[in-house]
Amino acid sequence: MIRDGIIPLPYRRGFFNFKSYMKKCEVESLNLQVMNSPFNQEQTESLNRLLPTLTEAQRIWLSGYLAAPQTIASPVAAGLAVQNTLSSQNEVQTATREVTLLFGSETGNGQTLAEELSKKLAERDFKVTLSSLDDFKTKDLKKVQDLLIVTATHGEGDPPDNALSFYEFINSRRAPKLKDVRFSVLSLGDQSYEFFCQTGKDFDKRLEELGGERLYPRVDCDVDFDESAAEWIEGVLGTLGEGQQAKSAGETLLAQQQAGAGLLTEEQPAYTRSNPFRAEVLDNLNLNGQGSNKETRHLELSLDGSNLAFEPGDSLGIYPENDPILVDKLINEMNWNPEETVPVNKQGDILSLREALHTHFEITRLTKPLLEQAAKLFNNNGLKELLAPGQEEELKAYLEGRDVLDLIQNFPPEELPPGDFIKTLRKIPARLYSISSSSKANPDEVHITVGTVRYNAHGRDRTGVCSGQFAERTQPGEVVPVYIQRNPNFKFPADRDTPVIMIGPGTGVAPFRSFLEEREEDGVKGKTWLFFGDQHFATDFLYQVEWQKWLKESILTKMDVAFSRDTDEKVYVQHRMLEKSRDLYQWLKEGANVYICGDEKYMANDVHETFIAILEKEGGMSHEEAEEYLNDMRRQKRYQRDVY
Repeated sequence: MIRDGIIPLPYRRGFFNFKSYMKKCEVESLNLQVMNSPFNQEQTESLNRLLPTLTEAQRIWLSGYLAAPQTIASPVAAGLAVQNTLSSQNEVQTATREVTLLFGSETGNGQTLAEELSKKLAERDFKVTLSSLDDFKTKDLKKVQDLLIVTATHGEGDPPDNALSFYEFINSRRAPKLKDVRFSVLSLGDQSYEFFCQTGKDFDKRLEELGGERLYPRVDCDVDFDESAAEWIEGVLGTLGEGQQAKSAGETLLAQQQAGAGLLTEEQPAYTRSNPFRAEVLDNLNLNGQGSNKETRHLELSLDGSNLAFEPGDSLGIYPENDPILVDKLINEMNWNPEETVPVNKQGDILSLREALHTHFEITRLTKPLLEQAAKLFNNNGLKELLAPGQEEELKAYLEGRDVLDLIQNFPPEELPPGDFIKTLRKIPARLYSISSSSKANPDEVHITVGTVRYNAHGRDRTGVCSGQFAERTQPGEVVPVYIQRNPNFKFPADRDTPVIMIGPGTGVAPFRSFLEEREEDGVKGKTWLFFGDQHFATDFLYQVEWQKWLKESILTKMDVAFSRDTDEKVYVQHRMLEKSRDLYQWLKEGANVYICGDEKYMANDVHETFIAILEKEGGMSHEEAEEYLNDMRRQKRYQRDVY
């Protein structure tokens, strides 16, 4: 209570906490009166009329304004006072529930989003535990209060490598009941795969089965995930932040006031997925010799002026363009006007139809959601029959190897405005390529190694969108939109004395060129062993001169190669590994880190099984013990893969 017109000490210590004072008055159901306040009659009547009309944000601003030294009558001073007010309030605020934020990430997107959310939560004074799913101690799961999971789906519905152990645990009988846990899941995936976002769906379902309460609905993101992920983040923050709106309002006000006073300086634009840097192509070479069945492009791009930084193991994201010949065929098939303008995003940006199909929308891949939307527009009975229940296998077969031109030729739509049709298309997704250069060895440059994809399907010759662009249309001097994709799940050891085993057939050798270039630049000569494979020694030995130089200089300790088409019986890298099984096992016992890069479906699986066989043979382990040995290496970050 306030007596004799004196404000008690708790209300004046440090500053006049107007908001706390008013809260106390509200709790005690008191109107301000002359006898219970330091104001005269006229002031009291004015305040009693004003106070009930104030919003929470207005009360905070007013408390900050009154707290500011009266000799400094500026909005910035008031804003700083707001900050002090909020800090003081947080000291006595009821403890907030703790947030556990876990991520499963193969290429780094999931981890980046989790880190972004963690930062936002910390700014709102939440206590946050951030971890990969496999690094989280499962025994602590029953202690969790609010659980947020950000996870990708890998391959055919599989969890990422750094989520495997947690996924197995949560689906086992050992998983605890979670009746006091609130949760939400953000799932990353690609709609062109049959098991779209399956890992996230599995986590979401299982957490509910264990008794958890969904604090915000699961959001499933396609390859163009920025807007959907932002929606989930804001939704989660809104749910968790109920009761903390005052703090957010004060922070917004402070930022606005500082900006108005010129305290927020404009920084150089940050180049990201959503704001790529336009990098000039410096060189574009074919690495394969004459007569090869393959075409592997080595591209060097300028990053001058971008401030983009990367490490060995990171990837370069590139936004490609569709083949203009394919675009023209599509427009002609539909008798559209290529110069008709169409909107290309929710912000209302406008492009000509031809430019939109050339640079913005994906037209080379079909997905089930695309066909479902097309069926509503085309009014084609054949397409409706393909999507009917019981036709799953036929639909899956149809999607394989076909594009949008196939779709409109096979199931001709009735008259269809282009603006309606493009609403069914998704943005061209970025392509990720392992960086094959060191920024220390090549300042302001980035190199990538791209295998050109060419094939014939359903009566037409086709090329990969990005690899075809580089092979057929990209010349030095042109620019391409790029960004750096960190890959924290494929990082070489900080301890330079750690032995390193690298397995990278074909273009999978790219990150190892980056790693060895950097070792050469730093003068490091620890033990390194490279396994490389391709079709022919004479035409397909990518970067041969560089490997030989590094062997001579002891930057590369050992190298084993396998050229599958040079012998009657095909020989692959896993065969070379088996031949050197004793030495490989010795390197593993010495603490070697293993890195595998390349095709997941065949090579990476074969290499994994080969390591199992080596551990069984040389280490005397059972199959289960060998599997656990590799799982333990993976948990220790000694067994890492960058597969696609």
